[in-house]
Amino acid sequence: MILRTLKWAASVLLALVILAVLFIAMAGWNWLRAPLEKKVLAQTGRVLQIKGDLHVALGWPWPRIEANGVTFANPSWAAQPQMLNADLVAFSVHLPQLLLQNLVMTDLHLVRPLVSLELGPDGRKTWLLDLNQQDEGASILIDRLTLDQGVIAYDDAKGKTSIQAELSTPAAPTESNGAAGVNFSVKGKFKGLPLVAKGTGDTVLALRDEGTPYGLKVDATVGQTRIQAEGHITSLVKFSAIDMQLTLSGDNLNQLLPLTGIALPATRDYVAQGHLVRKGNMLRYSDFSARVGTSDLAGWWQVKTGGKRPLLTGDLVSTKLTLEDLGPVIGARPGSVNAAKQAVALTGAAGAITPKSKRVIPDLPFKFENWDTVDADVNFSAKSLRQASYMPLEALTTHLMLKDSVMTLDPLKFDVAGGQLNAAITLDGRHDPIQAKAQVQIKRLSLAKLLPDEQKGQASVSQIGGNMTLAGNGNSVGSMLAHANGSVALLVSGGEISQLMMEKAGLHLWEILRLTVAGDKQVKLRCAVANFDVKAGNMAVDTLLLDTQVTTLLGSGSIDLAQEKLDITLTQKTKNTSPLALRSPIYISGNFAKPIVQVDQGRMAARALGAIALGVVNPLLALLPLIDAGPGQDSDCAQWLQGKK
Repeated sequence: MILRTLKWAASVLLALVILAVLFIAMAGWNWLRAPLEKKVLAQTGRVLQIKGDLHVALGWPWPRIEANGVTFANPSWAAQPQMLNADLVAFSVHLPQLLLQNLVMTDLHLVRPLVSLELGPDGRKTWLLDLNQQDEGASILIDRLTLDQGVIAYDDAKGKTSIQAELSTPAAPTESNGAAGVNFSVKGKFKGLPLVAKGTGDTVLALRDEGTPYGLKVDATVGQTRIQAEGHITSLVKFSAIDMQLTLSGDNLNQLLPLTGIALPATRDYVAQGHLVRKGNMLRYSDFSARVGTSDLAGWWQVKTGGKRPLLTGDLVSTKLTLEDLGPVIGARPGSVNAAKQAVALTGAAGAITPKSKRVIPDLPFKFENWDTVDADVNFSAKSLRQASYMPLEALTTHLMLKDSVMTLDPLKFDVAGGQLNAAITLDGRHDPIQAKAQVQIKRLSLAKLLPDEQKGQASVSQIGGNMTLAGNGNSVGSMLAHANGSVALLVSGGEISQLMMEKAGLHLWEILRLTVAGDKQVKLRCAVANFDVKAGNMAVDTLLLDTQVTTLLGSGSIDLAQEKLDITLTQKTKNTSPLALRSPIYISGNFAKPIVQVDQGRMAARALGAIALGVVNPLLALLPLIDAGPGQDSDCAQWLQGKK
């Protein structure tokens, strides 16, 4: 009896299946369109329309569905009415996941689709299928995507991004030609910057596959930055692995901030070519060669994520660095020194720096508000430097660290004029303005190498040493110095110096004439001392002397770092009697761009008039006012060399 009942039930079930198959065979699957559209509207609040035929190929566990003439609406807040408009949508559904209420498409193929994705200012996303477009779990999971022609658009008004990509396939993919390739072109804006790109990629976009690399070749321009890359990316959603040859070029490295989210230093125009690899939370750019301005650069850098902020580390080397290429890093304007000199020449400015004239001290502000985007630990060295006429630098090494918006350069070493300049600099970007500290030690600089080419024979052997300790507030080098406090001490000892130069400083006319005719000589340079007390950007002379075998120069006055203004007076103490001299104080004024050196013409005139008056009485007496009787005493250099006053 039970067996008979089972046979009857099986017969009925089989009959129903046969009837269903016959119904579908005769009527097709189009009857399913209305229930499906109604179900989607209820679940998402958005209209799905299938205007053409609907086909279903049954199979386990991946039945395949094809629908012609498909549109799917965007939510009402979106700018575009339709999220999808396609001639054909074909996909396979993972039935076991569907039973768990997860819609997973193992592959999705779109023919001539128009796709519009939008991110709302309140965070809502059109591709999320819940009623409020905010549930990250309410999305369709797509393993692989293929497209036959089409346009994909993405808009994020809050992020200032609007992109439209056109895609085309040169050949229809087949089993033997599954990677025929996709050509794409992109235009629009990315984070407010104009974007243009073109390239090719594999036909199959493996969106969730984290094991299969996706081949990609792209040539893009974002703002002033050009990006050329070729290689493979694994997982186009997560970028879990990258292996590409990457070339970057642009006007300034700090323009990469919108693209990378990491603050980089200001530079001149650059181009870099190297190997970009990502594994896990490490992104490394290695074996690269670059040009920044006219300087070369090579080495590696990498970014590690997962901490409080990304950590940038690197080791960079330049075989030949042009000094002016460092200008943007410290806020110097291009050609600022020459521009300042030209401005002074045109305006005749001899005093304070005016808005129309140019500054010598770098005055462009640091963009320290971005320092909290990254921590850094970078070594940099320049094996040789193209010398500037005003500073004979030979090599440079430094260790830069940036942590919690505090930047340190320690050590910062320059090989200069046969000696070294060693510095430790701290810039605390947690404060506005920046709090800056600098300690500088000068060791064994050759005085002869610091002199202009036409004066290099006027000093020999002499070496310069000293210390500078400064602290100040400001958002540029110029403003830091304008508010600086501290001290500056310089010493020069030993060697020889041009006698003609010293006689000119003393205005000893007889000796100047004699040495000009007979030839210059070298006299002993006993020492030179320059001590300044720095308060609120004003360098007041504490001690300023230059002691030689024939003359001692004593100085007084100050240097205004804020206005770049000079106010120094030098007086001479002659050690030997000169029969003919117009000795008077020497005044150094003007500004850093164009110092002005002049004598006290009133005193010179008084000496000359005195000589003329006495000459009327007795021609021999005319020489008396012109005689520099001397002898000045040797300065006690030893106490200065020992650090005493």
